Amino acid sequence: MRPLVILPSILASDFAQLGAEVQAVVEAGADMIHIDVMDGHFVPNITFGPDVVRAIRPVTDRMFDTHLMISPADPYLEAFAKAGSDRITVHAEAGPHLHRSLQAIRALGKRAGVALNPGTSETAIAHVLDMVDLVLVMTVNPGFGGQKFLASQLDKIRAVKAMIAGREIEIEVDGGITAETAAQVAVAGANYLVAGSSVFKGGAKAYAANIAAIREAAMRARGEKA
Repeated sequence: MRPLVILPSILASDFAQLGAEVQAVVEAGADMIHIDVMDGHFVPNITFGPDVVRAIRPVTDRMFDTHLMISPADPYLEAFAKAGSDRITVHAEAGPHLHRSLQAIRALGKRAGVALNPGTSETAIAHVLDMVDLVLVMTVNPGFGGQKFLASQLDKIRAVKAMIAGREIEIEVDGGITAETAAQVAVAGANYLVAGSSVFKGGAKAYAANIAAIREAAMRARGEKA
């Protein structure tokens, strides 16, 4: 099994205290930081640009997992790379030249990921699996935090797991991840779990317990000791 990784999404954090929030979840046990970038075009919301990534980069040495829900993505890849993103994930649906986008990310010296919306089949990325180190299965329709988990995506996670057999590729899920759904996606084959509202609820004093609950549920589901 691939290592289990918990990635708090700062989309659910207090934007007025963003640096402190990043530091707080790292201290609470976050393995990486997930950054949801939205443009108001590809998805119906606007969040962060490269300058925000640059501003919080000095706060932690944890990997910045940057998820670009924007179209077109290519004109912004260099800016996010220079700002401090360690992995950049683009959507299969966001442009006509997915292979070229992934090539550009790798040419910038960054890890590359590819994301799938709930309505997109896993077959859409079969031709680029050699270009990525991560496949992100959206378990909500992208655009807003706090949405209900789409159980229909469990079959897609299983299908992606079968597709990548033998490759060093992580399977990430994003959307509606709680202690309960963490167990479901872990059994299906996901090992990178993005969680927003379920991590940041209750304020900084609750972050460690929130992260631990998600991790422990997923580990138990994988047959590991928590």
